[in-house]
Amino acid sequence: EVDVLVINCSLFSPTPSLCAAVIAHFQMRGDILSYNLSGMGCGASLLALDLGKNMLQRRKWGGKALVVSTEVITPNLYLGNERGFLVQNTLFRCGGSAMVISNKWMDGSRAWFKLLHSVRVQSTNEDGYQCVFETEDGDGVRGVRLSKDIVKVAGKTMEKNLTRLGPYVLPLSEQAKVAISLIAKFVMKTLGKIVGKKLASVKIYVPDFKRGIDHFCIHAGGRAVIDGIEKNMKLQKYHTEPSRMTLMNYGNTSSSSIWYELEYIMEHQKNNPLKKGDRVMQVAFGSGFKCCSGVWLKL
Repeated sequence: EVDVLVINCSLFSPTPSLCAAVIAHFQMRGDILSYNLSGMGCGASLLALDLGKNMLQRRKWGGKALVVSTEVITPNLYLGNERGFLVQNTLFRCGGSAMVISNKWMDGSRAWFKLLHSVRVQSTNEDGYQCVFETEDGDGVRGVRLSKDIVKVAGKTMEKNLTRLGPYVLPLSEQAKVAISLIAKFVMKTLGKIVGKKLASVKIYVPDFKRGIDHFCIHAGGRAVIDGIEKNMKLQKYHTEPSRMTLMNYGNTSSSSIWYELEYIMEHQKNNPLKKGDRVMQVAFGSGFKCCSGVWLKL
């Protein structure tokens, strides 16, 4: 029944592809549309999901897409001694998840979630490009180097992503506060130029995403990443509980981590149980540097 197959695995890209291996193993149809994504880092799952969605929308009668997100780090174990490369050995873990999405109306009655919005933002500067970089160290040993600026770059990229996502999920009252703060900042800056001196700056209002989102699946990239997002978005402890528990129990499983978090919300979370009509936001970061987000409605 699968019409589209999308598999993302950042570091492991064999020939034939992982898609070819899955198609051959499960004897799938010969006319299936298959896509293998590599090198896109921890944010690749939402990119793969978006690709599957776009492919389904081009089919006249709809269809089903299987999206598989995994990471195989064993062949890429770093054997050198440079600290920037050694982080990958201690933080990342093997993991995987699989999702079936459909745009057939007949599948609506058994679907768990409905995808409302998906947004992606790509950084274009050199700092973002060098944040997560596969290269050789000084001794010629190949590995993935993680930059010290990764948290700062992730914060800026996420800010751009949420700026685009905000109008779709935030109530008008929150959007109005942001607009007023932007106008006030522009006015103060203009007056400063007129009078010839620097006036007091106006801080841009940070919208309260808790007013439009009930649950958060923040990529379990590390404790510093989760702490930073919790502080900047003014989230409660139970909002970041799925991310922290996923990081503790499974480590950073790369692109599949947001699905481990969603499973935790569905099966284990007691402080903020999932209910019909709740909105769940997933946020993930990837090499390059990119930030991807998706908003789901619990059916």
